Amino acid sequence: MAAVPRAPAILSKEAKAEWRRVAPLLVARHILTDADLGTLESYAIAIGTVREARRVIAAEGLTFMGASGPKRHPAVGVMNEAMGLALRLAAELGLTPVSRSRPSIRDDDRDDEGDALGLA
Repeated sequence: MAAVPRAPAILSKEAKAEWRRVAPLLVARHILTDADLGTLESYAIAIGTVREARRVIAAEGLTFMGASGPKRHPAVGVMNEAMGLALRLAAELGLTPVSRSRPSIRDDDRDDEGDALGLA
């Protein structure tokens, strides 16, 4: 099996945890190439953001009292946006049930984008 690429040092603790969870799956499926590392990084950041926002919401609540009455906590919007981005990126990486059920357009022969990591 190919080596699993290390998570970028700049990622948050939560994002690194997600990278470590999914990178081995992608390597085992022989679908992670050098060209995909940016997408994986963005996915991990989005999941990390969701988890961080959930922690803030758990501590501070979904709403707060504004000058004109109750307002939605800003972390709710941050979480919702990050969840949408994470879902789109997960589909790009083949991490959703629907994306895994689609026929592969990739040929067994490696293309010009590079071999799957470690399979050169």
